[in-house]
Amino acid sequence: MKFKNLITIAATSAALVACNSSQQKSGINLDNLDTSYKAGNDFYMYATGGWQKANPLTAEYSRYGSFDAVRENTLKQLQGIIDSLSTLNNLKEGTIEQQIAGLYNSMMDSTALNQNGLGEMSALLSCDGYGTPGAAQKWLDEVWPRLSKFTDNLFHVYLGADEKDSKNNCLSIYQGSLGMGGREYYLDDDTATTKIREAYKQYIIDLCKHVGFFEEDALRIKDDVMRLETRIAKANKTMAQARIPEENYFKFSWEELLKTFPGINWTNTFINFGVPVGEIKEVVVGQPDAIHEVEKILKEETPEALQNLYLWRVIDDNADLIDDASHALKFAFRGTVMSGKAEDRPRWKRAVDFVNWGLGEALGQIYVQRYFTAAAKERMETLVRNLQVALAERIDAQDWMTDATKTVAKEKLSTFYVKVGYPNKWTDLSGIKIGKSLLQNRIAISEWEHQHQIDTKFNKPVDRDEWHMDPQTVNAYYNPTTNEICFPAGILQPPFFDMEADDAFNYGAIGVVIGHEMTHGFDDQGSKFDKNGNLCQWWTEEDTKRFNERIEVMRQYHDSIEVLPGLHANGSLTLGENLADHGGLMVSYLAYKNATKDAPLPVIDAFTADQRFFLAYANLWGQNIREEQIRLQVKGDPHQLGKWRVNGQMPHLDAWYEAFGITEKDSMFIPKSQRVNVW
Repeated sequence: MKFKNLITIAATSAALVACNSSQQKSGINLDNLDTSYKAGNDFYMYATGGWQKANPLTAEYSRYGSFDAVRENTLKQLQGIIDSLSTLNNLKEGTIEQQIAGLYNSMMDSTALNQNGLGEMSALLSCDGYGTPGAAQKWLDEVWPRLSKFTDNLFHVYLGADEKDSKNNCLSIYQGSLGMGGREYYLDDDTATTKIREAYKQYIIDLCKHVGFFEEDALRIKDDVMRLETRIAKANKTMAQARIPEENYFKFSWEELLKTFPGINWTNTFINFGVPVGEIKEVVVGQPDAIHEVEKILKEETPEALQNLYLWRVIDDNADLIDDASHALKFAFRGTVMSGKAEDRPRWKRAVDFVNWGLGEALGQIYVQRYFTAAAKERMETLVRNLQVALAERIDAQDWMTDATKTVAKEKLSTFYVKVGYPNKWTDLSGIKIGKSLLQNRIAISEWEHQHQIDTKFNKPVDRDEWHMDPQTVNAYYNPTTNEICFPAGILQPPFFDMEADDAFNYGAIGVVIGHEMTHGFDDQGSKFDKNGNLCQWWTEEDTKRFNERIEVMRQYHDSIEVLPGLHANGSLTLGENLADHGGLMVSYLAYKNATKDAPLPVIDAFTADQRFFLAYANLWGQNIREEQIRLQVKGDPHQLGKWRVNGQMPHLDAWYEAFGITEKDSMFIPKSQRVNVW
C-alpha cells in the first residue's frame, strides 16, 4: 500500500496505452439497469434501478449500496482469514496471528462477556464514593487522566502534520465532539430532530441504570450531559465552517497559549496527554471560540457535572464491550433511532470489524498476501499515471487559470505521492498485549496507539510513508499535508476495478475514483495547500476569484436539491466532494479517450464505450437507503447522497449529453451556460 513512487508528468507520457479490448469484457452488468426510465430524465435509476430491485434493504441495513456490497465481500474474506487463525492453539504471544485470533475470540465469547463485562466496567469507572462530598473532584484528579487517553474530552488534543510547516508534526487542539454527532441534533427544532434528541436522553438514562447507577443518578447524568453537550454544540463551528482551512488554524507559542486561554490548566492537560510539557514549543488551536467556551464550562460547572459527562462518554464509547444488554441499548438508539436499522448485525461481523479497528494493519498483511495481485497493482499504477497526464491537460485547457497558476498547479500534480495496495513497511504491533477480556483488549489497543503516536510524532518530522487507511479498506483518500493519493487494496475489486473489463469500464469506475482523489488537491480545500503540503496562497488573486465564482455554481446547485420533503442537501458541506466527483469524471474521461484513441473500443450489448464509461460510474453509487439515514447523512456527511452523486453530476458534463443524446426535452437538461465549468 505505501508504495514510494514519486511520479512526474514527463515519466507518464509513454504510458498512454489501452488494454487489449479483444480479450476483455465490458464490465457492465445489464441486470443493473432499469430501462423503463429514460436516461435523460433520471440517469441514476436508468443505470442502477435493476441493482436496487435485486438488492432490497434488509433489516440489518439503513443503507445498502455498491460500496456496502464490496465491503460485505471483503468482510467475508477477512472472516475466512480470522477463522483460519482463531481455532489454532499455542500461537506465540505477540505474533499478529495470536493477536488477531485473541481479539476476535474475546469478542465472540458472549458467555464471558455477559458474566464479567459489568464488573469490568465498574472497575474501569472507579466510582467508589460517587455522589459523596469531594468524590467528583478526586475522581477528576485521579481517575480521569487515564480514561481521557481513550475517551472524548471537552476538546481534542492530537498530534499531526502542521498545516503551515507540513514536514513537521505539531500538537493541535480541536473543538470537542458530541454524543449525537452533529451540532444540529442539539439546536434544530424540527419534529424529526426533536424526536432523536428525546430518544438520546432516554438512552442515557437506560444505559446508566443498566451499568449500575441509581435512577436519580442516571437522571442527573442525563441532565448534565445534555446541558454540557448543548453548550459545546452552540460554540462549535458547523462542519461546513470547519472545512475552511485558513479559518481553523491559529498557532500559539506556549506562553501565548497560557495567556490566551488562562481558564484551562494546560500543564495538566499535556501531562495527562503524555508529553513532556517543557518540550512544548507551539500549539495549533483550530477553533478558539470553542476553546473559550470550554474555559467558561470549567469555571461555571461543578465537578459533579463534569464527572457525569465524562462517565457517560466512557460508558457510551464502550457499550459494545460491556455485555449484550448494553450493546442492545446502544443499537436501539444509534442503529434504529438515528439511522433506521431494524436489526443488528450478526456477532461475527461486529467481531471482524473490531479486529479491523484494533489490528487493521496486522490483518491487512495477511489480506494482501491472499487477495491482491502484482498484476492488479501494476495496472492500477498505469491508470494513475494516465490520470495525472490527463489532469495536466485539463489544467492547461482552463481559460480561467493564469499561466503562472497553471505552472505551479502542474508542479503540485507532478509531486503527488502515490500509494497503491499496501504499505512498503509494516508497523510493529507486537507491543499490544491481547488477552481474553474484550474491554481490557480495547484499552490495551487504545493505550498502545496513543503512546505510539507520541513516540513517533511528538517533536518529530512527518513520516510520509504512514498510511491512514488499512490495506483491506474499501475507500481511498487524498492527504493535503503530504500531497498524497492513496488507493488501498480493498477498493481494487468490482465494481470499482475489474482486471477482466475493458478501459471504458475501468476508467469510468476506478479511474473516476483516482481522478476524484487527485482533484481534491485542487478543490476548495486542497487548492489552499501547495506542492509541499503547506497551507498558503499559491494561486493568483485573479484565479482565486474566478475559481470561487465557478464553484459557487456547484454550491448553489446542490443547495437547491430537496432530498426529502422540506430537507435540502448542504451544498457548502458537500462542496469539496462534489467538486472532486466533477473533476474525477472530467479527468478520467479524458484519460480514457487518450488511452483508446488509437484503438477505439467497440459497441458491446448495444452500448458505446462512452455510454459504458458513464454507466460504470453510476453503478458505483447504486443504493437503497432509509429516510433516517438520509437525514443523518445530510446533517453530518461531506459526501452527497448516492443518487445525487449521479444525477447531480451528469447534467454538468457535455460528454454525457453527447453519449446519450440528451436534449432540452429531457428533464435533467441544464443549459450549457448554467453548468459547472471548473475542469
